[in-house]
Amino acid sequence: MQIGMVGLGRMGGNISRRLIAHGHEVVVYDRDQKAIDALVKDKATAAASLEDFFRKLARPRAVWVMLPSGNPTEETVLALGKILEESDTIIDGGNSFWKDDIRRAKLLKPRGIHYIDCGTSGGVWGAERGYCMMIGGDKSEVDRLDPIFKALAPGLGAIERTKGFNADPRAEQGYIHAGPNGAGHFVKMVHNGIEYGLMQAYAEGFDVLQGRAHESLPEDERFDIDLTDVAEVWRRGSVISSWLLDLTAIALAKDPKLKGFKGYVDDSGEGRWTINAAIEEAVPVNVLSAALFTRFRSRIDKSFGDKLLSAMRNEFGGHIEGALEDHGMAAKPKT
Repeated sequence: MQIGMVGLGRMGGNISRRLIAHGHEVVVYDRDQKAIDALVKDKATAAASLEDFFRKLARPRAVWVMLPSGNPTEETVLALGKILEESDTIIDGGNSFWKDDIRRAKLLKPRGIHYIDCGTSGGVWGAERGYCMMIGGDKSEVDRLDPIFKALAPGLGAIERTKGFNADPRAEQGYIHAGPNGAGHFVKMVHNGIEYGLMQAYAEGFDVLQGRAHESLPEDERFDIDLTDVAEVWRRGSVISSWLLDLTAIALAKDPKLKGFKGYVDDSGEGRWTINAAIEEAVPVNVLSAALFTRFRSRIDKSFGDKLLSAMRNEFGGHIEGALEDHGMAAKPKT
């Protein structure tokens, strides 16, 4: 199946490569010519502009936009909306705000252009492991593009099947049609809010472990615990094992004292949106809100736990400490 990809950053580039590896034809465009050239080496088809991109796609066209949320995505979707035709589809795979998806879908509908919001999780590991996707939009169009989503998803793999599960079979593969426009990014938003809480729990726990060696404690109550060993043993048979713990173990194995991190922890915005949604629904989210506020505090007063949070973000997403989350090119698209 043919698809176009706009935005060839860490996520967009790897999504393109995974699709190519699964036999799909990918037409690519980015402001950075080097990013295009790198994908051409992996058998992608290059486009010199959005107009050239449009001409190289066969109808009905499918265009995946993988850019930072906010203005870069907004401007690109609007630009595509002016040149695409009836029955074409725009997929926003970034971390857009779900209410923006509803607005964009309504804006594109009079022209007959479909809009799909696809919350995409997998970070820099997705090309190899596959991506977990939460998809919003018209069912018929989501079904038409199923070969794309199926190729990107992890598949059953080595994960044990859930006993008694008999709902949407796509969920076992690693992707779902969550509902109408906005539902995909809404589910991904809550996913990221939960991610904040899980990361914070690990960070605080390891902070307590490393603090046990502090000289202020009675000598016979001090333990110089090897955190690398703890992370490794907890990965194996423990009820708190997870991929985030796997990444924690990798980070500690590389840098046991986390000397390469200052502990400045950014947030992508989705934690804030999750809490705002909880306020709208009058749902208490004590853990998620505390995790977000701790990230704010990390920018003033930093702890070992903050360093571990920063290290985890670097491992799963390649996020540079002190830099906002990036899914592709942040500048305005050339047309």
